[in-house]
Amino acid sequence: MGEVTGAGLLAHVPTIVLPEAERRALNHGQDSTLVAGLQELRRDVFEVLDYDTVVVLDSHWATTVEFVVTAQDRRAGLFTSEELPRGMTRRPYDFAGDPELAHAIAGRADANGTWITAIDDPHLPIFYATTNLWEYLGRGLDKRWVSIGVCQTADTEDNLRLGRALGQAIAAADRKVVLIASGALSHTFWPLRELRRHEAAGVEHIFTPEAAAADAERLGWFGRGDHARVLETMPEFYRYKPEARFGHYLMMIGALGEGDCTATSRQYGEYENSVGTGQVHLWFERPAGGFPRPRETHLEPLTAELPTMHSAGLEDS
Repeated sequence: MGEVTGAGLLAHVPTIVLPEAERRALNHGQDSTLVAGLQELRRDVFEVLDYDTVVVLDSHWATTVEFVVTAQDRRAGLFTSEELPRGMTRRPYDFAGDPELAHAIAGRADANGTWITAIDDPHLPIFYATTNLWEYLGRGLDKRWVSIGVCQTADTEDNLRLGRALGQAIAAADRKVVLIASGALSHTFWPLRELRRHEAAGVEHIFTPEAAAADAERLGWFGRGDHARVLETMPEFYRYKPEARFGHYLMMIGALGEGDCTATSRQYGEYENSVGTGQVHLWFERPAGGFPRPRETHLEPLTAELPTMHSAGLEDS
C-alpha cells in the first residue's frame, strides 16, 4: 500500500531563481526569505524524508476539458519561460517520471466523476511552477517527479475530485509520495505602470490590505490544521483571486482527506509580496497514523467520454 509522506503549499515565483544581487536590488538590499526557506525545506525534509515520487500540482499549467498528468519516463531539456524570458532562460532540468502512478491516477477518473488523462508526449510543455521548485528541492536527489495541471473550467468540487482520485491512486500503489501544491495565495498583480513600485517583499505591497488580511487569516487556519475552515470559506477567498482559483491547494487537500485533515503547517521563510500577490512556503507533516483516507465521490460515474483529438503532425517520408 502506498502513502503520502508529506505535503507542501509552496511558492514558485520567478524571483527565487534570479541571481542574489538582483533579488536584493528589488528588495531594498535584503534577500527574499523564500529562497532561504526552500533551502531549509530541502535540508529538513527533502534530503531526509523517505519518498519515491513528488507530485506537483502545477498552478501555471492550465488545461480546459480535462485534468492532465504527466506520464513520461523522463523529462529533460532547457526551460525558457514565455512569461518572463529575461529572468528564466535556458534553465536545465532532468528528472525521472512515474508513468505507472500517472496511469493509476487517470484510472480513478470515472469513479470520481471527472476526466483525467495521462500524457507521455515528450514535447508536452513544462512550466516554472514545476521547474523552479525542482531546482531547489529535486536536483541531485534522483527522485521521480510528476506534474498535474489545473483545469481552468474546474470548480471547487472538481478540484477536490481530482485530489480524491490522486489520493486513492497513491493508496493503492507501491509508492511513498510527496505532494506539492505549487502556487500563491491571493493573486492580483499591480498594473504595469505601477508594478515597479511594488517589487519589494513587504506585505504593504500586497494588492490590497483586504487581500493580505485574507491570506493572514488562512495562514492562521493552516497553522492550526483547520483545513475544514479553509474549505468552508472558499467562496469568500475567491474574492481575492487566489492563484488558479486555489486549485493547487484544493487538489492537494482532496488527496489528504479534505476537512478531515488536521495536519498543521510549518512555515519556511516569511509571507511575502510578489508584485501584488501573496507568497509563502508551508509544509504539512504526515500525522502519526498517516493522513486521512481520501473521501469517496458519492455520484454515479460520468458516462460521457472525451472526444478523440488527432494532430496533423508532419511525418517523415
